[in-house]
Amino acid sequence: MDTRRLLRTFAIGIGTAGLLISGCSSSGSSPNASATGTAAPEGLSSYYTQKLSWRDCGVEGFECTTMKAPKDYDKPDGGDIDLAVSRKKATGPGKRIGSLLVNPGGPGGSAIGYLQGYAALGYPAPVRARYDMVAIDPRGVARSEPVECLTGAEMDAYTQVDQTPEDDAEVRKLTAAFEKFAAGCEKRSGEILPYVSTVDTARDMDVLRALLGDEKLHYVGASYGTFLGATYADLFPKRAGRLVLDGAMDPSLKAVDMNRDQTAGFEGAFQSFAADCVKQPDCPLGTTNTADAATALKQLFTDLDAKPIPTGDDRELTESLATTGVIAAMYDEAAWPQLREALEGAQRSDGSGLLSLADSYYEREPSGKYANLMFANAAVNCLDLPPAFDGPDAVEKAVPDFEKASPVFGRGFAWASLNCTYWPTKATGTPHRTEAKGAAPIVVVGTTRDPATPYKWSEALAEQLSSGTLLTYEGDGHTAYGRGSDCIDTAINTYLLEGTPPTDAKKCT
Repeated sequence: MDTRRLLRTFAIGIGTAGLLISGCSSSGSSPNASATGTAAPEGLSSYYTQKLSWRDCGVEGFECTTMKAPKDYDKPDGGDIDLAVSRKKATGPGKRIGSLLVNPGGPGGSAIGYLQGYAALGYPAPVRARYDMVAIDPRGVARSEPVECLTGAEMDAYTQVDQTPEDDAEVRKLTAAFEKFAAGCEKRSGEILPYVSTVDTARDMDVLRALLGDEKLHYVGASYGTFLGATYADLFPKRAGRLVLDGAMDPSLKAVDMNRDQTAGFEGAFQSFAADCVKQPDCPLGTTNTADAATALKQLFTDLDAKPIPTGDDRELTESLATTGVIAAMYDEAAWPQLREALEGAQRSDGSGLLSLADSYYEREPSGKYANLMFANAAVNCLDLPPAFDGPDAVEKAVPDFEKASPVFGRGFAWASLNCTYWPTKATGTPHRTEAKGAAPIVVVGTTRDPATPYKWSEALAEQLSSGTLLTYEGDGHTAYGRGSDCIDTAINTYLLEGTPPTDAKKCT
């Protein structure tokens, strides 16, 4: 994979369950009704009228600033939170349309990192010509008062915990890992944990819209970013401009249903990988059929569970890290050759390839330092939805359904869904339909074999939104815009530049 595509692949919404990344989320209450007009919501005038002081970012072509938002929108006099913002101004030619906010998903992905590493450089030139490309790191993420939970060494240990416990002792070890993670978040970031919901971030986006001088918010969100965008449209329908929601979430689902759907999504992605792999002369999972490939992968995981292998690092490749490495490569078919090589290496007792994929997924630096992606991910998800399970017994009962969804990944995904059970802050959101009545046309993009955001979620969100239009990419990988389909890109570019959405139910291959 080339560097820019690698940046894009691991930046865009990586919402799997639990020890990997917990399932994406839902919302809470609406702001004051006056927020749907042009005036600032009651009590928030000072935030909506603050002056932004732009400065050089140290990255060529980009400006940066910091804006203030109330830590608690229900008590706006209770203190501020500082949020990092970056932009790259429209390049021309053509009349500037306004600002285009982007979010790569997660939750927990750095929108500024995505902007500076991909969107403001890799989005189609006509779009960059007529929009200021803008990103705000959501509260609790990256440059915006990041949630912190574990040290690098503690995180290394956490990512190696067995996610497929087979006896009571292993269950206790796994639940202890979840408890330690949650306790670390509370100790290091307890003051911010109650205030990092998707609703809070959507309201921050409206403050930024006003400060940028835009009457309406134009936005491209991927994966979890679709839920953030849909939440914004639901809260501020009259301020929703041209919204592209790519690789959509279904806000009406409970956490357990989301996690089980994702389990099936990754199984489907693996089946696509396996079907391609067995046609290759270098396929390490055999060259006969996908069923044998699945059996071979499960055997590798079983062998690693019994005996981890060296990686050339001070960490061994465990079953959990190997599973994460495989999952990481499911997001983009361009990573399949890398996965074949990594699997072949693992069969030779060289775990370095799969470890490298897992480290990219977790945003672990060679120094052993982790970005706060995983910490923010749990903080947002555990606030946005009640936990999937109330304890280990409930997981055990659900394992058969998860294994039915994915014989390869099911057991691990079921147990990983237990992470929010031990969260120190009670969830404020609930599953609900998101309709955004009164909003302008919103384009929802779904990929038929998307592992992380199953296609039926895009169908569901497009149906829920009163002005939703579904655009379908028939293919593999996570999200569709900018992945090489001229049909998809042309439809979205036309919408962003002219305001004309594609015909509902349009399909691209």
